[in-house]
Amino acid sequence: MSLQRIDEFAKSIIFEAGKRIRNAFSYNLVIETKSNANDLVTNIDRETELFFIEKIKTFDPTHKILGEEGMGEKVESLDGIVWIIDPIDGTMNFVKQHRHFMISIGIFINGIGKLGYIFDVMREDLFYAVAGEGAWYNDSPLRKLQPVSIEESVIGINASWVAPNRHIHHEKVIELIRKVRGTRSYGSAAMEIAFVVSGKLDAYVSMRLSPWDIAGGTIIAKEVGAIATNLHGEDFDFLNQDTFIIANPSIHKELLDKYIVPYR
Repeated sequence: MSLQRIDEFAKSIIFEAGKRIRNAFSYNLVIETKSNANDLVTNIDRETELFFIEKIKTFDPTHKILGEEGMGEKVESLDGIVWIIDPIDGTMNFVKQHRHFMISIGIFINGIGKLGYIFDVMREDLFYAVAGEGAWYNDSPLRKLQPVSIEESVIGINASWVAPNRHIHHEKVIELIRKVRGTRSYGSAAMEIAFVVSGKLDAYVSMRLSPWDIAGGTIIAKEVGAIATNLHGEDFDFLNQDTFIIANPSIHKELLDKYIVPYR
């Protein structure tokens, strides 16, 4: 099966899922918590993941699906064709603000990211890439990222990491915040990754993300020259949680060497 055919199918179900989510605001959401009071899931998250699973399995039953809500099969390897799906990335924003949440999908073939999508549901904006063929924002090509200095950078980072914590040296984060042009926190990893690949942010950092948060975005990142790793500079493990940074290539190493320093 050609990548072009999978790409066309993926876009069609992403747009259809987005319409379903927008229509969902006309009836009551059922909101539950998962690991803690701030880790929310709604009936729409689950219904959207089931929608993707049903569509994909009808398209090709051999494709595997790793989804945030665990509605698909248990995926223990990236052999074959694997879809890694977050039906709503930014559920808190979805519930509280009714905006600033994304559908995020990465499609891997034998462990290699081939197709990546980040869809801003309310704005109907699609960031996507085909490995080796470039990346786009809707119908406009995304350009390679231009060099930027730390002093010129706008960084996506959660404000909690300037307080003492067990993950990274917070004093160095304070130093970074004083040096950069600005910081932002949007509440959706996929949105912040989309902003990095399109040059609206110069880096985004998180202490713990899951494969579905970043799978689509890392494929887009390669096409524009952004570097995406864990905080030790290693490749992300797409079957487990890990730390995460995506950055303009001109500042990625400097951020890890001087400012975003994890406790080992």
